[in-house]
Amino acid sequence: MTKNLISVVDDDGSVCRTTTLLIESLGFRAAAFESAESFLSSGQLHDTSCLIVDVQMPGMNGLQLQQHLAAAGCGIPIIFITVYDNKDSRQRAMQAGAAAFLGKPFSDEQLLQTIRSALRGEFGVTKDLISVVDDDESVRRTTTLLIESFGFRAAAFESAESFLRSGPLNDTSCLIVDVQMPGMNGLQLQSHLAASGCRIPIIFITAYDDKESRQRAMQAGAVAFLGKPFSDEHLLQTIRSALRQDKGGTKTT
Repeated sequence: MTKNLISVVDDDGSVCRTTTLLIESLGFRAAAFESAESFLSSGQLHDTSCLIVDVQMPGMNGLQLQQHLAAAGCGIPIIFITVYDNKDSRQRAMQAGAAAFLGKPFSDEQLLQTIRSALRGEFGVTKDLISVVDDDESVRRTTTLLIESFGFRAAAFESAESFLRSGPLNDTSCLIVDVQMPGMNGLQLQSHLAASGCRIPIIFITAYDDKESRQRAMQAGAVAFLGKPFSDEHLLQTIRSALRQDKGGTKTT
């Protein structure tokens, strides 16, 4: 059986070399290109199953390559990688249909999961919305950026009250919520949603992991109860378990 070809476009030779070696170690075929132009002129273009591309490059950059391929009707799933992760570039890439937007350095497992999701077509036009409720602004920012790098949409709220008043409430596929917050806390939000018949899968995150709160959350149907800090891979696996909940996914404690 012919293995999927993953093409890597990056002007940094060391990144091309290490990324292609990693891709091959994961069981895929790999091809590397030092520029968008060399990729477009190659014979590998139409054989590529997934494209990993740097954002900032001399000549045609990654976002311009994405636009060029879309204009040509080429629907290759694109994973962006960058050292310079800025909100504008991330937003442009994801709105244009990118599979994911990963900051360098990324873990082997994160890249593997992202490639597999791209090849399965899990990154459709309408991506699952993951909402984050946490009164800590830095946690909201880093968690939403991480969620978007996995290929999901993300929305952030500083309080349970602001989430309940929001439009994204009914569009949320999974809720990540802090346990301890001013006003309505995470456990009270869980109770409120259950009482109103809203069955959004909930992942609790907390810097204060105590047995009683964990037990209350899990008994009330939480998908998981994660102590801060948690790894990127752990959060990704937990979100995927939450999204599979209706299909028999297991809970994570």
